Amino acid sequence: MSAATFQREFRVAADHPCLPGHFPGAPLVPGVLMLEQVAQALRAWRGARLGRIVDAKFVAPLLPDQAALLELSEANGRLRFEIRRDGELLARGTVEEAS
Repeated sequence: MSAATFQREFRVAADHPCLPGHFPGAPLVPGVLMLEQVAQALRAWRGARLGRIVDAKFVAPLLPDQAALLELSEANGRLRFEIRRDGELLARGTVEEAS
């Protein structure tokens, strides 16, 4: 891992209060919780706050208690994120730091 990337693993507990409503009987981790992990990783990596989500695409579900790997990278002045579970892409996008 170079200074141009940052990785962290995260997991959303099955008893998280938002899960019963998303979706009843078959809970999925909401995209907003994954984006919250992006914001926390940005703060841990660069001490910066998330200013804007330029784009985000969610391509596969994350289930409660599943481990996911978040990677932030910087290239050409852009901050990109990818979230994967066992190598499978779950979400990707571009964010900006708060100014």
